[in-house]
Amino acid sequence: MNPQSVDPRKKKRTLILAALAFIFVLAVAAMLYSLTAWNAPASARRLSNPVPPTNSAIDNAKVDYEKRCKSCHGENGDGKGDRAGELSLAPANFTDGREMNRLADGELFWKITYGHRPMPAFQDKLDETQRWQLVDYIRTFAKQPAPAPPKR
Repeated sequence: MNPQSVDPRKKKRTLILAALAFIFVLAVAAMLYSLTAWNAPASARRLSNPVPPTNSAIDNAKVDYEKRCKSCHGENGDGKGDRAGELSLAPANFTDGREMNRLADGELFWKITYGHRPMPAFQDKLDETQRWQLVDYIRTFAKQPAPAPPKR
C-alpha cells in the first residue's frame, strides 16, 4: 500500500484514539500513585528533630498549621477538616496516639516536606525550622493510648 494513499480521516482518528489511550493510561497511573502506601524512606526515620518543642515553637507552628493544615487535618488534628471529605484519601489523624508513637519525627518531617497526593509538599512553602516546628505541634494532638488493665 502506498503511504500517500492512507485516508486522512483514518489517520486523524488513529491519532485521536492514541491520544485518548495515552491520557487514560496517565489517569490510571495517577490514581494508582495516589492509592499507594505513603511510607518515608528509612533514612528519614533516623533524622532527629533539632527544634525543641518549646512554647514559642509550638505557638509559631500553630499559626502555620491553621493556615496550611487545618482545612484538611481539622482544628483538633483528627483528620476531619472542612475539606477532608473532598479528598481522595483521608487526612492523617494526629490524635491517634498509637499511630503517632509509631512514626519518628524524621518521618513526619519528610512527609511534610515532600507531600503525597492529595497533600502538597511544603519544601518550598515553609522553611526547615517551620517544618520541624510543625512536627512538634502535630504531636500535641496525640492522645496516648489508655494503659492496659492490670493482670490478675
